[in-house]
Amino acid sequence: MRVLLIGGNGFIGLPLTKQLRAAGHEVAIFHRGQPRSDNDDRVIHIYGNRNHLLKYSEQLRSFAPDVIIDLILSSGQQARALMTVASGVTRRVIALSSGDVYRAWGLVQGVEAGELEPLPITEDSRLRTTRKLYSPEMIRTMQSLAPWATENYDKIAVEEAVMSNREVPGTVLRLPMVYGPGDRAHRLFPILKQVADGSTSISVPEDLAEWRAPRGYVENVAHAIALAATSDRAAGRIYNVCEEPCLSELEWQSSVARLAGWSGEIIKVAVARAPEHMRFKGDTRQHLVISSQRIRSELEYGEIVSREEGLRRTIAWEQVNPGEVH
Repeated sequence: MRVLLIGGNGFIGLPLTKQLRAAGHEVAIFHRGQPRSDNDDRVIHIYGNRNHLLKYSEQLRSFAPDVIIDLILSSGQQARALMTVASGVTRRVIALSSGDVYRAWGLVQGVEAGELEPLPITEDSRLRTTRKLYSPEMIRTMQSLAPWATENYDKIAVEEAVMSNREVPGTVLRLPMVYGPGDRAHRLFPILKQVADGSTSISVPEDLAEWRAPRGYVENVAHAIALAATSDRAAGRIYNVCEEPCLSELEWQSSVARLAGWSGEIIKVAVARAPEHMRFKGDTRQHLVISSQRIRSELEYGEIVSREEGLRRTIAWEQVNPGEVH
């Protein structure tokens, strides 16, 4: 197959490219940066700004992709431009979305009201009715980690545009919090910093300690995307992607600390006694336990890297490339 990746030069795009190339597919990457030194030299690079995608229609169409995978869709406007470019050119479009489309995430963020969502959350669970999920301040923070995010960020609008197109079938993958080498969010660093500082105990607010949210190791997420891109069965389907079982925050931090060689104790503390910077800003009564059984049964997805090995690789990378504690 000929696969075009839009925004495929980054965190998820690099392992995805490697997996597609290893399977024998031709790959072109549309991006505005320079080729990474660790990219396959057989990969084709097309340079441009995805916010002006229509300007590059001829260049993208000249590659004649069988499938287009867009890793950096942020708005409905971008998604509509993508589907215009894809029309008459490709057999299918794969769009990366997020678990934040669910009403459950809106409850956590405080933009939805009412009863808690039942668990586990499946692809058929209710979506948010409030379209503006993040404040301008949160969007700016997001942009510092994911420069492709726009002020009108709306993954629900992205999904609507991709899945409603009559000419090109779409597939949507709703991703979890993704960790691994190259993670600009440095999700493991706050724990590893305390380990490196020689702390004998790590405190976790009691409400956060029990909260559960979805995660996925970057190479496994890339594997799920590759499966969806190369399986005709995925046409017109939406899939959750995440590890199972879903760990609580206490279980997650304990796993990271243990694999980092730490033998101290993680202590649950009352929220009122926890320092302000440690307190979770959302409603932890709503857990985000997401089911990935659809992609596992329909596409025979399974992790190619164990959670323990993924954490080991991420810890090793983080120790060489430390982040910051905010």
